[in-house]
Amino acid sequence: MSARLVFHGLRRVFRNGRSSSVAIAEIDLTLEPGSFTAVVGPSGCGKSTLLHIAAGLDTQYEGEFEREPANATLACLFQQPRLLPWRTACDNVAFVLEARGISRTESRQRAGEFLALVGLTQAGEKFPSQLSGGMQQRVALARALAVDPDLLLMDEPFSALDELTAARLREELVTLCAQKQRTILFVTHDIAEACYLAERVVVMSAHPGRIVAEVSIDLPRPRRPDDPRLVEYAGRVLAFIDHGMSQGVTH
Repeated sequence: MSARLVFHGLRRVFRNGRSSSVAIAEIDLTLEPGSFTAVVGPSGCGKSTLLHIAAGLDTQYEGEFEREPANATLACLFQQPRLLPWRTACDNVAFVLEARGISRTESRQRAGEFLALVGLTQAGEKFPSQLSGGMQQRVALARALAVDPDLLLMDEPFSALDELTAARLREELVTLCAQKQRTILFVTHDIAEACYLAERVVVMSAHPGRIVAEVSIDLPRPRRPDDPRLVEYAGRVLAFIDHGMSQGVTH
């Protein structure tokens, strides 16, 4: 089962005393089940705000948001791995399974299987401090996949990594997603990354964030990062971002 997300007339205003700031406005967006959508735009355009609303972490919005089905399982992956430093890699993954009532023995067994999926079979008993940044993010990805999510929300998960590590994780993500249909909302500043990973790239304007364009990436998988057609798509997305910045209105 994959989730369907619907944003309609969405608006989010942050208030501080007598002052207020409109983060996103007039957002109409639908993510169909099993789709991979990337959201790009300049800093402060509300990309992460949109993702937080999708995750249920922010409920102070105006307009409508629906997640169908309402009980869809979701997982989040952020820029920082957010691992528990006192738990091993295996126990970090097992933690989310234990929280669902699965026995510790079974949780650790399943955690080992998901660590193997991301190429960390030999790192299960190491603590986060003993792992590189890329390995830590692999553990976080294994933890996210362990709950078998219908919806995967990703907020710049590879931006803090060196390009070689990030490229490998992008390839792993594509491979893992091909194994099961999931709805994915992926926030990034990296236009090339968005075009390589997603089926659709949503472009947001400068503050306040509005959707100014949607670009369908009509290329079969697997894709090559150096495919000149991806460069052309990235150029189109960049042009929309530049236009959105020039049209941005400050409130």
